[in-house]
Amino acid sequence: MALSFRQTEILEIARAEGRVVVEDLARRFDVTLQTIRRDLTELADAGLLDRVHGGAILRAGVANIGYEQRRRMNEAAKVAIARACAAAIPENSSLIMNLGTTTEAVAHELLAHRNITVITNNMNVANTLVANPSCDVMLAGGALRRSDGGLVGELTTQFFEQFKVDIAVIGVSALDQDGDLLDFDLAEVRVSKAILRQARRVFLVADHSKLGRSAPARLASLSEINRMFTDAPLPPELARRCAEWGTEVTVAAA
Repeated sequence: MALSFRQTEILEIARAEGRVVVEDLARRFDVTLQTIRRDLTELADAGLLDRVHGGAILRAGVANIGYEQRRRMNEAAKVAIARACAAAIPENSSLIMNLGTTTEAVAHELLAHRNITVITNNMNVANTLVANPSCDVMLAGGALRRSDGGLVGELTTQFFEQFKVDIAVIGVSALDQDGDLLDFDLAEVRVSKAILRQARRVFLVADHSKLGRSAPARLASLSEINRMFTDAPLPPELARRCAEWGTEVTVAAA
């Protein structure tokens, strides 16, 4: 099932608040109650929500959204973010790119870059950049996560520790109001922390749906990021903190 923009937002609200109410959603999106009920029914049929009287709740056991669904969510925003990020990456540079659908979008935008080296634990990134004859690709070893083509584990961490690159391009599952980068998978977090240590500069690519989300494992703070690429302005307080930290924020409109 390909989620519409409204369904994506409904799912994010349910994830943040635990429950959504038909009347509240209808006012929020300025649509009819019947439209919202249809959205909730489709999300329930996809196994993401459970219908309850007057609304829906997040289905028990649903932690992160499935990979294919994440890939289709906010596609236009991810393309805009990826283009802005790729434009900031110079030719003749070395990169580490981690897991994530927005990171993969950046890989597509690097197909015309010349003389770059990309080190990754993301098989989808590697398969994309094979089409760029001027890009050397180095793929980490480790345990293959079949759900999204990611490689994780101690071997993956040790692999990244052999390098020092110009730029790390990372994605993240959630970004809370304090500016903490969060994820659902502790093994993935360990790998991403190693990536941060091995990069001279760090670029974060994250669309607006990651703002205000919650996940249990902390990766880093925005204070440790050199530049963030997103598609909507940050909340004022978080934007102020980024200015204090020296974290540059680039908003790329979809």
